[in-house]
Amino acid sequence: MLPLSRWLRSVGVFLLPAPCWVPQDRLLGPLRRPTLGHRCPVLGAWHSARCWWQAWTEEPRMNGDQKLDAYTQERQNFIQHFSQIVKVLTEEDIGHPETGDAITRLKEVLEYNAIGGKYNRGLTVVVTFRELVEPRKQDADSLQRALTVGWCVELLQAFFLVSDDIMDSSVTRRGQTCWYQKPGIGLDAINDAFLLESSIYRLLKLYCREQPYYLDLIELFLQSSYQTEIGQTLDLITAPQHNVDLGRFTEKRYKSIVKYKTAFYSFYLPVAAAMYMAGINGEKEHANAKKILLEMGEFFQIQDDYLDLFGDPSVTGKIGTDIQDNKCSWLVVQCLQRASPEQRQILQENYGQKEAEKVARVKALYEEMNLSAVYMQYEEDSYSHIMGLIEQYAAPLPPAIFLGLAQKIYKRKK
Repeated sequence: MLPLSRWLRSVGVFLLPAPCWVPQDRLLGPLRRPTLGHRCPVLGAWHSARCWWQAWTEEPRMNGDQKLDAYTQERQNFIQHFSQIVKVLTEEDIGHPETGDAITRLKEVLEYNAIGGKYNRGLTVVVTFRELVEPRKQDADSLQRALTVGWCVELLQAFFLVSDDIMDSSVTRRGQTCWYQKPGIGLDAINDAFLLESSIYRLLKLYCREQPYYLDLIELFLQSSYQTEIGQTLDLITAPQHNVDLGRFTEKRYKSIVKYKTAFYSFYLPVAAAMYMAGINGEKEHANAKKILLEMGEFFQIQDDYLDLFGDPSVTGKIGTDIQDNKCSWLVVQCLQRASPEQRQILQENYGQKEAEKVARVKALYEEMNLSAVYMQYEEDSYSHIMGLIEQYAAPLPPAIFLGLAQKIYKRKK
C-alpha cells in the first residue's frame, strides 16, 4: 500500500503546520474542526494555503458583501503603497533648483518601469513576513517596512529589466513599449536603470536604518545584484551576437545561467528578506530555504523560455526573441540533446538569425521534435521534485510559504 505521506504528495496535499509564531496549544484545536475536503483537516489546510496565495493569481473580486477578500486586499495594499514610494523618493527634491529636473525624470522612470508587472516578488516579501511574524508584532510601522522592502525587490527587478531589454534589443515589456524604445529615451535608459537601482538603497536607509536587520538587507540586496549580474554575464558570453556556437549550449551551462540570473533574486531574495525582518538569520534556515527556492527559480526560468516561443504575447506581455538573440534557452538545449545530424544542421543554419523565415524554421524544428510534450513532462516531474524538497527542507518555516510559490508558478501562462 502507498504510504500516506507519498499519497498526500501525489495529489498535491501537505500537512501544513501553523505559522511558526502559533503556540502549540492553539494549533491542535482548529485541526479538529471540520474543514473543506469532505471534512478532511488535511485538505482544509491545503485549501487555506491556496486561499492565501489567491492574491498573486486573481484580479480583484467582490464577495456577497461587496468587500474585497483579505488576500486580494493584500495585493491592493501593496500596489497602493507605490504612491508612497514615489513620494518619498521624489517629493522633497522635485523643486530643487539644481537637481529638480533630474528628480522629475526619476519620477517618470519609476512610474513607467516599476509598475505593470505581476508583483510576485514584492508581494512574496509581505506575505512571508506575515506568515513568520506573530500578529501582535505586525504593527503599522513594521508592515510599512515590509511593503517598502517588497517594493525594493520590485525596483531591483525594474533595474534588471530596463537593462536586459537594451542588451536583448527587445521591443515590448509588460504589454507596452520598452523604455529605451520610447522616443527621446534611447541609451539614456542605461542611466535611468542606475536611478532605479540607487533608489533601493535610499529606501532601505529611510525605512530600515534603525532596525537590527538593516545590514542583513543591505548585504542581501548587494549579493543578489552581484549574482544576477554574474548570471547575465554567463548568458551574454555564452551566446554572443553574430557568433552562433551550438557547442556552448550545454545543460550544465544552462543551469548555471538560470541559477544566477533568475533564481537568486526572483525566489531566494524576497523570502530571505522577510526572514531577516522576522529575526530569522540562522545559516541552516537560510540554506534550507535556498535549496527549495533555487529549484523553483530554475523551474520558473524554463517556463519563461518555453513561453518566449510558445506563449501568447497578448498574455505574456512581450514578444519573445530568444531564437533571434542566439540565447542559450532550455528549448535549444533540449533540441540539441535529441537532434539528428540533419536537424542539428538546420539549427546551425537558422539559429541566432533575425530573418523571420529562419526564426520560423527553428520553431518548426522544435515542433517537429515535439518539444512541447518534453516540456509538459518536465513541468510535472519538476513540480513533484519541488514538492519533495518542501517536505524535506521547509521546517521550521511554514510550508505554506513554499507551497504558495509553487502553486503560483505551476502551469502559469505568463
